[in-house]
Amino acid sequence: MDGKTVAEKIGVDVAQVYKTLVLENAEHVHFVFIIPVNATLDMKSAAQAVNEKQLHLMPLDDLNKVTGYVRGGCSPFGMKRQFPTIIDQQVEKIDAIYVSGGERGTQIKVNAAHLIKITRAKVKKVTHDGHKHN
Repeated sequence: MDGKTVAEKIGVDVAQVYKTLVLENAEHVHFVFIIPVNATLDMKSAAQAVNEKQLHLMPLDDLNKVTGYVRGGCSPFGMKRQFPTIIDQQVEKIDAIYVSGGERGTQIKVNAAHLIKITRAKVKKVTHDGHKHN
């Protein structure tokens, strides 16, 4: 289910729905990025945000082992470990956002400032300008 469909199902603006992506460096050190579902992660900006030369999406086969979650149900809360976390700066324009509740089809509404505090996230620009997809 894409982000636009999720937003429609829960009756909110798609700009309030965020997805959680887990990336890794060449040594398999993991990083979490929370971005709007209608945005695309800028891989170069993402790497710079965590002082890495290059990152790539973690293999889906490793997602459950590393985070405890499945694809489409990866929540920024309650992962097996606290990973360095970045939230895209678009979050600064929104009071509350919706993130995965830990299983497909479950969304949690959370105050953006609380999400930043709980996940110990840094807010940085990590998405492309004008290149949006679901």
